[in-house]
Amino acid sequence: MADTHPDKSDADTKTQWAEDRTDWAEDRTVLANERTFAGWMRTGMAAIAIAVGLKAVFNEAEPTWLPKGVATVFIGAALIIFYAAWRNSCKGQRRLDTHDTEEQSTGTFGLLAAIFSAGAVLVGGILWTL
Repeated sequence: MADTHPDKSDADTKTQWAEDRTDWAEDRTVLANERTFAGWMRTGMAAIAIAVGLKAVFNEAEPTWLPKGVATVFIGAALIIFYAAWRNSCKGQRRLDTHDTEEQSTGTFGLLAAIFSAGAVLVGGILWTL
């Protein structure tokens, strides 16, 4: 009767393959977290574009504060989106370990979110001066 149990070397090989697959899955999750951060940042930039577009389209509307106020709502939404992207991406990166890939540092996420937020505030200020 043939032995149905793999010998020790087969078991060790299968265990190593399983560990490799788990490591690669974690690497994919780290990269997905970075792509999600980029997606949130694009969404925030879209909110800024909507603010600029609304101000341009409704520039002659009366009272003048109305289009500026509506544009400011979208600038505020962009700031919230940038903050949420930074917070959630940092939280995800701290929970995960990389194995065969290099992750972005949480400082990079923070720097990008801060630059985009500063840009949003400047755009909002410019919209109010027009």
